[in-house]
Amino acid sequence: MRVLGVDPGLTRCGVGVVEGVPGRPCKLVHYEVVTSDPDLDLAHRLLNLDQRLTALVEEHRPESVAVERVFSQHNVRTVMGTAQAGAVAILVAARAGLPVQTYTPSEVKAAVSGNGSADKAQVTAMVTRLLRLSVAPRPADAADALALAICHVWRGGTRDRIQAALRRAR
Repeated sequence: MRVLGVDPGLTRCGVGVVEGVPGRPCKLVHYEVVTSDPDLDLAHRLLNLDQRLTALVEEHRPESVAVERVFSQHNVRTVMGTAQAGAVAILVAARAGLPVQTYTPSEVKAAVSGNGSADKAQVTAMVTRLLRLSVAPRPADAADALALAICHVWRGGTRDRIQAALRRAR
């Protein structure tokens, strides 16, 4: 299963693509951070993100997309930007006919580190180890996107297989 993970953000949106099967180490395909100038108009920033994510979906052909679910933060402006960027990622996936799953930060942390309250350094270290990389993916937004993709391969892949088996049984 090939998964595109998205750690949404307006200024920095982490994107990571991995390939794997539940219970096995995943293989790194690609990662990057899509950036936009905070001084640009919101519509142009969202369009930039839409265009880049669309190009990445076309280039890497994921089978599904995993997006971090927005959680409550103290800064409402940050929450809004994150939610808008996440919505763009979901729209890009839907336009491509891809299934989308959202995960909370604690679900992703628990999946890759065994600790739902792991800090960014622990998540980055585990992503580096799980993907057998010699150098940690930077910045942290990229590592978080890869963690989302790994989480979906392991958790979502199993969920998808169970649902497919139930559909076949009917």
